[in-house]
Amino acid sequence: MTRSTVRPSRYREVRALLELAILGFLAEESMHAYELRRRLTVLMGHVRPVSDGALYPALKRLEQQKLVARRPEPGSSGPPRQVFELTGTGRADLHRRLTEPSELDITDRNKYFVVLAFLHFLPSRQAQAEVLRRRLDFLRDPQRGFFVANGTTLRAEELTSPFRVGIQQIARATSSAEQKWLTTTLNAIRAELPTTN
Repeated sequence: MTRSTVRPSRYREVRALLELAILGFLAEESMHAYELRRRLTVLMGHVRPVSDGALYPALKRLEQQKLVARRPEPGSSGPPRQVFELTGTGRADLHRRLTEPSELDITDRNKYFVVLAFLHFLPSRQAQAEVLRRRLDFLRDPQRGFFVANGTTLRAEELTSPFRVGIQQIARATSSAEQKWLTTTLNAIRAELPTTN
């Protein structure tokens, strides 16, 4: 596979993730691009810095799709500033994106955390539970792991590098904590749902 065939797919993934985060933050409140960029950086900056060169084209795409609108707001000592807000169509699109996350949105921790950050905007508790269930199923998959041989995750004593042992221990501890939280949260959501006979 050449670099040119990998790049467009990766670019689309990053673009979709940025758009989801923009829609999510604007669902919370309307804001200036500067504040939006600050919040995006806090959420996603450790993975990929959010530059003006990424933010403004994303906002423009979302405006063209009528998912986001802008309005001028008087500036205190200068020209009006642009405030971005989510449209009704944008809210519906946010719900769709949260209800139907891709497999990569579930399996890639950084992408999943962006979905999780806005999952409370889904009005359906059943839809929220379905996203969490998919993540839990992924974490419980015995084929998943950093160091796998013959379909089985290697035990610490089978690894030759102390650094790989460290990666595996950290990953297991993190996965265990996340599975515990997911199980507790799913049980709480299920308790709220009406029972069917």
